[in-house]
Amino acid sequence: MFVHGIGASHGAWDGVVEILKSDFRCITYDLRGHGEATVPEHEFGLDELVDDLERLRARLGLDRMHVAGHSLGGMIGPAYARKYPNRVTTLALLSTAAGRTESDSEKVQGVVARMEKEGIGNVLETLVDRWYTDEFARANPGVVEARLKQVMGTDPKVFLNVFHIYAETEMAPWLHEIATPSLVLTGEFDGGCNPRLNEFIHSQLQNSELVILKNLKHSILAEAPSKVASEINNFIAGQKPQAEGTQK
Repeated sequence: MFVHGIGASHGAWDGVVEILKSDFRCITYDLRGHGEATVPEHEFGLDELVDDLERLRARLGLDRMHVAGHSLGGMIGPAYARKYPNRVTTLALLSTAAGRTESDSEKVQGVVARMEKEGIGNVLETLVDRWYTDEFARANPGVVEARLKQVMGTDPKVFLNVFHIYAETEMAPWLHEIATPSLVLTGEFDGGCNPRLNEFIHSQLQNSELVILKNLKHSILAEAPSKVASEINNFIAGQKPQAEGTQK
């Protein structure tokens, strides 16, 4: 089960799924208000996103699943595993954050505040530098442009809602409760979800492996889907004794 991040859609995982689909039943979905999902009438929080995932699992009749989440999805995954530990075989926390310092929190809250004051479109260009490496952005302008259009096509209330969730969620108080085998993975130069924060996540989880992808920023699903897929596949394969009976 793949969970995307802010202002994205299930298609964010296409590159990863293309590699893993021969070995796994791969399921992607749109978070509420994203992609083809209905725009909600009211604000929502992390708990509602966790409940959405549980409703999807139940509707599909899945007993247990591997859950991989990117960015905000990397917060939804462990929050789900905390509430429904018997439903998750492994976790992958990709390009996410926990253990933010006061300065870290001020920076991400500042981004939200600027969007609310200046408009989402006026802040997006500064985020592109955080998302993509310079080399990738130069070589793939169409990908960058499509991502910007995707964000601008997201209902602004929904976009700001989920950005608030991402900025205000702090997993530090409860990460130690997660016993699910977990892969913690981020880019070496990811500004908001940097190796320091992921080392903290790794230190708090009961059973985890930390991987830092060299020379990458936040958009690892777009820039390095093969590397992400390989790390997920290798991690799950290494858990086979504990994951006996799961679908692979």
